[in-house]
Amino acid sequence: MNFGSDNVVGASPRILEALARANAGAAAGYGNDTIAARVTEHLKAIFERDLSVFLVTTGTAANALSLAALTPPWGSVLCHVEAHVNQDECGAPEFFSGGAKLVGLPGLCGKMTPAAVADYIAEASHAPPPHAVKPAALSLTQATEVGTVYTPAEIAELSEIAHRHGLGVHMDGARFANALVRLGVSPAEITWKAGVDILSFGGTKNGCLAVEAIIVFDPARADHLAERRKRAGHLLSKGRFLSAQLDAYLADDHWLDLARHANAMADRLAEGLVARGIRLGLPVQGNEIFAILPAGLHAALKETGFVYYEWPTASLPPEAAPRTGEVVVRLVTSFATTEAEVDQLLGEVARRS
Repeated sequence: MNFGSDNVVGASPRILEALARANAGAAAGYGNDTIAARVTEHLKAIFERDLSVFLVTTGTAANALSLAALTPPWGSVLCHVEAHVNQDECGAPEFFSGGAKLVGLPGLCGKMTPAAVADYIAEASHAPPPHAVKPAALSLTQATEVGTVYTPAEIAELSEIAHRHGLGVHMDGARFANALVRLGVSPAEITWKAGVDILSFGGTKNGCLAVEAIIVFDPARADHLAERRKRAGHLLSKGRFLSAQLDAYLADDHWLDLARHANAMADRLAEGLVARGIRLGLPVQGNEIFAILPAGLHAALKETGFVYYEWPTASLPPEAAPRTGEVVVRLVTSFATTEAEVDQLLGEVARRS
């Protein structure tokens, strides 16, 4: 009955089994183990190119260290105003970059527009130095905070604007797998081939216990990331327990299967809500549903014990705005969500409607 987030469930059994195997015997520390080397080679194959990998325990660390590598203390990071890096990381990007400024840009459906990015860069270029921060990085969230996905063409257009003006491009991929399987493209097509320089490759929300990978496609954009990770306290001495998670996650496309299941449960829930007369505020493109509930139904579901969150409405298209007596809520499915759980919620909606 918990649709609050995809990080409220446990880990995939395969990943727990891999951790148990990694616990046997001894292994080199600080990420120099053989499992870590295998993970790096697997990621090179998945992304179809040479790359560097830095494992950390949290998405906040992955995002903050990535942006710090792209942005000097006197720089700025352009992101969507509702982006996780802007609203939910307690100033970590600013802290680890030594004071860089995050600039939130508007955009419906959780996406920045090329015009908004270009206009801000143009305006910032007219500020006389040294009085204003200099745009240094663009951060895209995939999937976005409202569950929508950037297509390869959209990423390429935004990246081209950023690169033309000397900005590096970062992608917050906490739900990268969910976006990827929805788009039906290759990992390369929505990252480096579209202009992404550094990717925060999510694992925790999609079945891992606690691991994220900073994947660097352009080494020139990530100088001294190894030292940044160490200084931040994210270089684990027993690093094999991070690499073991990703090793099992990537093996036999387990990460894609987990995301497909989460997305399928989101589709089942969304279709069932619509069939019962509930409006959706945004298209379901990942594993998040933004539904517009009558206030009475919302109260009844909460009283029954269903867990989910009310959500801000800034990213909703005008035609999807809640009316008087309605509430926008976010429902999230995961790799562990069952059809029975979805049907239980749908049954309660039907009974209360």
